Amino acid sequence: MDDNRHTCGKVWLVGAGPGDVGLLTMKGHKILKEADVVVYDHLVGRSLLTVVGAHGRMINVGKEAGRHPVPQEQINQILVEEAKKGQAVVRLKGGDPFLFGRGGEELQVLRDNGIPYEVVPGVTSSLAVPAYQGIPVTHREYASSVHIITGHKKKGETTDLDYGVLAQLRGTLVFLMGVTALGEIQAGLLDAGMSPDTPAAVLQEGTTARQKKVAASLGDLEREAGRAGIKPPAIIVVGEVCRISEQLSWYEELPLSGMRILVTRPKEHVSETADKLRRKGAEVLEVPAIATVPCADDSGLRDAFEHLEAYHWIVFTSQAGVRIFFDWMTEHNKDVRELYGIRTAVIGEGTKKALRERGICADLMPAVYEGEALAEALVEQGIRGNRILIPRAAKGSQMLVPVLEGAGAYVDDLPIYEAVYQECRCVDLKEEFRRGRIDCVAFTSASTVDGFAAVTKGIDYGQVKAACIGRKTKERACRYGMQCYTAEKATIDSLVELTERIKADDKEA
Repeated sequence: MDDNRHTCGKVWLVGAGPGDVGLLTMKGHKILKEADVVVYDHLVGRSLLTVVGAHGRMINVGKEAGRHPVPQEQINQILVEEAKKGQAVVRLKGGDPFLFGRGGEELQVLRDNGIPYEVVPGVTSSLAVPAYQGIPVTHREYASSVHIITGHKKKGETTDLDYGVLAQLRGTLVFLMGVTALGEIQAGLLDAGMSPDTPAAVLQEGTTARQKKVAASLGDLEREAGRAGIKPPAIIVVGEVCRISEQLSWYEELPLSGMRILVTRPKEHVSETADKLRRKGAEVLEVPAIATVPCADDSGLRDAFEHLEAYHWIVFTSQAGVRIFFDWMTEHNKDVRELYGIRTAVIGEGTKKALRERGICADLMPAVYEGEALAEALVEQGIRGNRILIPRAAKGSQMLVPVLEGAGAYVDDLPIYEAVYQECRCVDLKEEFRRGRIDCVAFTSASTVDGFAAVTKGIDYGQVKAACIGRKTKERACRYGMQCYTAEKATIDSLVELTERIKADDKEA
């Protein structure tokens, strides 16, 4: 970000896009992650807020239809005051900040107060939402222009639109923020001479798992939208392009479309699980329910490195263990050459990958990614008389130790990190479950189950569908009374396949 931010402060006006976190621009993602303060609107998808860095302070100034908790003048004041403190401030707005987003007004205030600013455009819902519903807003055979109109009106007032002009346009009409004025818009266009048979659609919560489409003729649109219970946020599309929406629909064809999945992960990890779920069409909320931190007492590691040459094996049972171990080495001016001649064993693909990223290929990984299988695989290596180091979680399983010692090995079982539970700052998880807005929770370890339970005390766990990566994780989830499902293999790909089976079962139920 800006090198001078701590002396003069700066504001970045960032478009958040229509809801799908994947539609946030790369520049917007980088700035959001580095921000000191994020001032965000109601229409910003909650999954986007998980991008905010741990040090970033979030201020909700969201406006909803008929409810304006924070007046625009106060929002302007917040931006100026935070910037004057020397903060890097992100003003995060749904869609694009310059398309009916009052972004220009906010920049005028910043300019008048001598505050530096930048604009990061966003993907606008007027184009993205129809695209997710199979509606190209322009098409050579149907429309050569598109017209974006605000349908927003103040309470008790009518919209200030020239329906006579709009009805004569031959292109596609896209009305943003127009659901509460749908009846007026429909009547205005019809009274101005537009055919009641004109194809039209209302699109609710586009680009998210809850997206809904009502396609009808213009004359029937208000009635059909009412029957479907359409509510804001939604957009209205009027024009011949709506005629081909069923032919071109694609989002609904994705295996996990319509599913909203919660992934609990350590906050330090970029979630491979979330990425793979999104590619299948799921809307994913990444909640860092736990953080892995080094144990305050590192004397065990110090002692181990004093006689490192005595070890035959180092056994890593988690990605976090790899990260903490090698971070400690870096902090103490040590590198991988110190591990020369020592063989390494890992419990699964994720841990193997983490080790490979540090320049070491694992010598041993069991076919089944569980502690018992890892112990058996080590015993098969002939470990009698070998010295083995196991750097692990403070509350991790100790089941490896008796098996390895029983095979004649000398084991240093060393706790090097612990899990700390993290409150979720960006999503009210209890409210999300109360409203039935989470279809499934994906757990990649027993510790993430405990972290989830710690930050959701009071919810009915019997309503939680838990997709578990392995047997130990399932056992932990079952303790809380969740509806538990287990992946066939302890891999991320198998876990994703499991969520597809859960969706299929829900459809059949």
